[in-house]
Amino acid sequence: MGVAQAICRLSRGGGSGELREEAAAETPISCPNGKPVPAQPHSRFVRKDGHCNVEFINMSEKGQRYLTDIFTTCVDIRWRWMFVLFCLSFVLSWLLFGFTFWLIAALHGDLGPKFPQAPKPCFSEVSSFMAAFLFSLETQTSIGYGFRSVTEECPSAVVAVVMQCIAGCILDAFIVGAIMAKIAKPKKRNGTLVFSETAVVAMRDGKLCLMWRVANLRKSHLVEAHVRAQLLRPRVTPEGEYIPLDHIDVNVGFDSGTDRIFLVSPVTIVHEIDGESPFYGYGPSELAKGDFELVVILEGMVEATAMTTQCRSSYLPGEISWGHRFEPVLFERRGHYEIDYQHFHRTYEVPGTPACSAKELSQRKYRAPSAGVSTTRASFCYENEVALRCCREEEEEEEKQASRRVSLENEMATAT
Repeated sequence: MGVAQAICRLSRGGGSGELREEAAAETPISCPNGKPVPAQPHSRFVRKDGHCNVEFINMSEKGQRYLTDIFTTCVDIRWRWMFVLFCLSFVLSWLLFGFTFWLIAALHGDLGPKFPQAPKPCFSEVSSFMAAFLFSLETQTSIGYGFRSVTEECPSAVVAVVMQCIAGCILDAFIVGAIMAKIAKPKKRNGTLVFSETAVVAMRDGKLCLMWRVANLRKSHLVEAHVRAQLLRPRVTPEGEYIPLDHIDVNVGFDSGTDRIFLVSPVTIVHEIDGESPFYGYGPSELAKGDFELVVILEGMVEATAMTTQCRSSYLPGEISWGHRFEPVLFERRGHYEIDYQHFHRTYEVPGTPACSAKELSQRKYRAPSAGVSTTRASFCYENEVALRCCREEEEEEEKQASRRVSLENEMATAT
């Protein structure tokens, strides 16, 4: 939503509370001056893959600030640039000290014609820049072919060799450390942490709740896993200040501790829509026309490296299904549990879900009617139907294997 559109709303008396934008396909909004303001589609702030849709512009002293924290810059850059930096740092250091050795040899007169009574050279077998470069490479990499070496004739040459050894150790530690930190970054761990493609709104324990799913696709655990959520939406304050993205915390059980999850199997995150919820006044129609973005965050420590990772996703109003539940994914088998990720993103409609906001529901003092029993039974039957279908498929597979085994034994008996 643009600033002009917000000011038009404010001038019409809409700035006292929440600010909501119509859907992008709605008709343009007319301001008091008569000029229409076209509605703009809401841009996603956090993409589904977790990357933030943000670009930085007009940053003063950007290069200087990035070079000040050069280690973090090296860890954050792409691998192709890291490879270029890796090669250039070593080649430039070899060239720098090779030029230093060549200059010392030239000043000492070691590059000219050889005379019988000439003084002992600073470097043995170093008579050109190429030879000095090769000596620099052999010194820093500790190759030591035994052909070129420094002599005790020139103290400056000895000092230069010592300085190159120290600089080489520092350079090795920096580059290797940056590469190891880049490899060990838990960022790639997010590829095996997934959120459901949609969120749902349905009744749970007699209360209207907003729910979404999260799962860990690896067998290694996520230690101290906990979830957070924030609602992003534009707002105009009573003083007339326009806030393009107002961040509002969405309670997912921080007070009760249910925000900390044991992520071995897929977990459904539940936000109870109560009086403190930003969705308290949202019904199905308000939700469909809402101008907001629900950002969901999963944090935890990677068990293998003990490094903290964060996985993000978001839901727009069109990605929240009213009156739906997630299909079950956890099934008990003989001696173990199975998780069927084929049902992870699937939802099914729940008849009898109130078609009103939680605020209206509380005002009506909603109580589940007798029809709600049949609704609960229908949901229960549906879940059992899915579980029984999986069990039936397993039994059919076992019967097929048994019949194959019997036929194989009969063939073997006939052959004998």
